[in-house]
Amino acid sequence: MPSYKAPVADTMFILNEIVGLERLTNNPGFASATSDIVQAILEEGGKFASEVLSPLNAVGDQIGCKRNDDGTVTTPPGFQEAFDQFVAGGWTTLHAPEEYGGQGLPIVLAIAAEEYFTASNHGFNMYHGLTGAAVSAILAKGDDTLKQKYVPNMVSGQWCGTMNLTEPHCGTDLGLIKTRAQPQDDGSYKITGTKIFISAGEHSMAENIIHLVLAKTPGAPAGSKGISLFLVPKMMVNDDGSLGAHNAVTCGSIEHKMGIHGNATCVMNYDDATGWMIGEENKGLAAMFIMMNQARLGVGLQGLAQGELAYQQAVHYAMDRRQGRALTGAAEPDKPADTLFVHPDVRRMLMECKALTEGLRALVLWGALQVDLIKYAPTEEERQAADDIISLLTPVIKGYGTDKGFDVAVLAQQVFGGHGYIREWGVEQAVRDARITMIYEGTNGVQAMDLVGRKLPANGGRAVRALFKMVAQDVAAGKAVPETAAIAEALEKANQQLQAATMWLMQNAMQNPNNAGAAAYAYMHITGIVATGMMWLRMAMAAQAQLNAGTGNPDYMKAKLVTARYFAERIMPEAGALRRKIEGGAEVLMELPPEAFLTAA
Repeated sequence: MPSYKAPVADTMFILNEIVGLERLTNNPGFASATSDIVQAILEEGGKFASEVLSPLNAVGDQIGCKRNDDGTVTTPPGFQEAFDQFVAGGWTTLHAPEEYGGQGLPIVLAIAAEEYFTASNHGFNMYHGLTGAAVSAILAKGDDTLKQKYVPNMVSGQWCGTMNLTEPHCGTDLGLIKTRAQPQDDGSYKITGTKIFISAGEHSMAENIIHLVLAKTPGAPAGSKGISLFLVPKMMVNDDGSLGAHNAVTCGSIEHKMGIHGNATCVMNYDDATGWMIGEENKGLAAMFIMMNQARLGVGLQGLAQGELAYQQAVHYAMDRRQGRALTGAAEPDKPADTLFVHPDVRRMLMECKALTEGLRALVLWGALQVDLIKYAPTEEERQAADDIISLLTPVIKGYGTDKGFDVAVLAQQVFGGHGYIREWGVEQAVRDARITMIYEGTNGVQAMDLVGRKLPANGGRAVRALFKMVAQDVAAGKAVPETAAIAEALEKANQQLQAATMWLMQNAMQNPNNAGAAAYAYMHITGIVATGMMWLRMAMAAQAQLNAGTGNPDYMKAKLVTARYFAERIMPEAGALRRKIEGGAEVLMELPPEAFLTAA
């Protein structure tokens, strides 16, 4: 049975040394996040993940969910009991506002715990995974009545929340949606339409499910400018807060998926269901983007989490599995064969996994800190800077993070050889579960276009210039330390490639928009390499400082330095090849007519 252990020590190192959580406790929003409290929360979260959620991961995958004849959904065995414990443990309340029953802790701490829950059981964690994002949208755009009536029970975990965007005929192009909202005399709306791919769209683990639904009102402008956002509860809520009749929203079917079988991905039918508008009419997409941007950071985290799960399994397998001899001679002559760890190619795969997972963990947590700083930084200038950098990096964290999380899962599977293809070892489930992260919440191609088409040129390129400056400052500091100078130089070269690619886009995208489309994916990956490389330089410098001071675990700090070197020597140079792809332009991509792609007779 595959097992999972939460990487609490690594998380604490990042929170202390890269995020700097201890230095922020004088700021509003961070006062309660003292080191001892953070440590206790993460240890308890890790314990819950490993002892309660991890044993149910294979159960959810193998048994899955069932839609019953009455439209209800039965979740996998053990999920209800685990969900009850999850809610009782207060895990739904970590970063929610105190006025609505939350603990008011920083988002970065909630994201850190979220990694453990996702890695141990991706399908389970999705049942409440979008609730926090739904709460954010309601608090930002909803009126006081909606906030008071729905948010407290969503925060407590009594109720869950979903996101309803996609329809059978449209996904990314939401301007094509057909779901309609007819206004009623009492201020409510009747919602009619079909939504697909709705994660946790129906289940009975929570008392109620609050659906956030995109729809169009009568006479709305065509396209995305005519979209409004509506709150549609599964169960009607009476004025006194008690639950009333079942709303006219039902699960039509459950999707049969490649992975995340433990989560009910539903087709949802709205047949004159009662709902209430969130925010202004025809401005629903902007309101939904509050939810979507938070969800995209969460999906980037999912990529990391699946990679970490698969990596842990591969490490244990490589330690136990004996196969062949070391190229330099038998490492253990008294044994019939050496372990897989003696083979350089196995080491290559495991080092790639280690460098990517630890680097992405730092990037995701540092990114989550920026979300906190948008609200809690002491000056407007700092709040704006945090908003700029996380707006730029959100599609990168989602796109690059999930691409690399999936790559890690595949590499981990490869370490197992043939056993990696067999269900009993569990690593093939991680590969299947990780694959969806590259698709939902906007495919990674869409993320790349968002980066190049929207985020990069925003405010005259202010955010990317800030990134260049940030990297340059870190490079200068890293070069001043002999042990990190080579890492800093590698990052400097990668940053130069990113700067050159940015300049090429500025010169060529306007004259031919297809150049931007052709370059976007590679550009997203260069940005991911530079951003993750910046995290690795910071971690290397922090590790060296602790070694110099004689503090911390020296073996852990030395391993950080070696892994940082690996990222610098083996991954950062990829930036040059990606730049050359970008400069190839769009001509070769767009030249062939569609029929030329058909297999020749």
